[in-house]
Amino acid sequence: MGGLQTQYAPSAYVGLWTRLERFELALLTRALERKRAIQGTLMRSTIHVVSARDYWPFADGVGPSQEAHWTRVHRKEIAGVPDFGRIRERLRAELAGRTWYRKELDEVLRSHGSTFWQGAWVELVRVPPSGTWERRRADLFRLAEEWIGRAPAGEEKGLEHLLLRYLGGFGPATLNDAASWAGVPVTKLKPAAERLALRRFRGEDGKVLLDFPRGPLPGGDAPAPVRFLPTWDATLLVHARRTLILPERFRPLIFNTKSPQSFATFLVDGAVAGVWRWERGERKATLVLEPFEPLPRAALRELRDEAARLVRFAEPDAASYAVRVQP
Repeated sequence: MGGLQTQYAPSAYVGLWTRLERFELALLTRALERKRAIQGTLMRSTIHVVSARDYWPFADGVGPSQEAHWTRVHRKEIAGVPDFGRIRERLRAELAGRTWYRKELDEVLRSHGSTFWQGAWVELVRVPPSGTWERRRADLFRLAEEWIGRAPAGEEKGLEHLLLRYLGGFGPATLNDAASWAGVPVTKLKPAAERLALRRFRGEDGKVLLDFPRGPLPGGDAPAPVRFLPTWDATLLVHARRTLILPERFRPLIFNTKSPQSFATFLVDGAVAGVWRWERGERKATLVLEPFEPLPRAALRELRDEAARLVRFAEPDAASYAVRVQP
């Protein structure tokens, strides 16, 4: 999976439900509480849920690139700034010893009165109960080294780990795809690819595709069951464009300036075919399907069956359930 993008906390829960058998809401909340799953700003400077084992390699792999990108964007504002290493250590010292609300963090940064404090890469994680299904606003923060302990991987090993995790979720893929997903320059990721023993293919466009030495390669005729994806699922983002999972004619319906939060989507035969949402009354929960185009009857039956399972997963305390297809 390579981590689950979770600007909206329920996305991680739906993302796991659609990928795993017998997944229940309480399992992820419990993993976050027990520090087996970690929620923090990582790839592409966005919020992700990852395993505790993945957190430090991911953070060490992306951190230097994200800090460097920030300094390039804000180079005029930070002209003559002292060493960023000192800034990081001052911030860590100031934030140590307690959990912080987001508004308190913002006030700490404002109190320094300078833009460059916001660009220092300080590993902060969002801690429960915030950022869970039960309390969706992810506004409680703690230094990662205090929450889970420090387990440094270093940038070099971190980049290798990022590439392997990306290929595990999305390979075979180009190195540019992996760099776009991670939010690091491809020039940094290339040495990592050269150090690893990876399998190489040639795509239809002539580009080199990387994968695990023994990664599975399903045939083009492999069945693709109906699937429901949450908002901001990384499967649909630009780095995965080559997979054609999101038909180009539908892309503007999912990603546009009027709807910056994206949409929850469903897949039919391996490609996005519409969007979904749930509605909750006092006692009844309904999952609403909005296909972009007419669907075959067999696909609609399969879609309804899977939708019925999803609404029961998401609304376990409802007295009744329904699935409605919008014309």
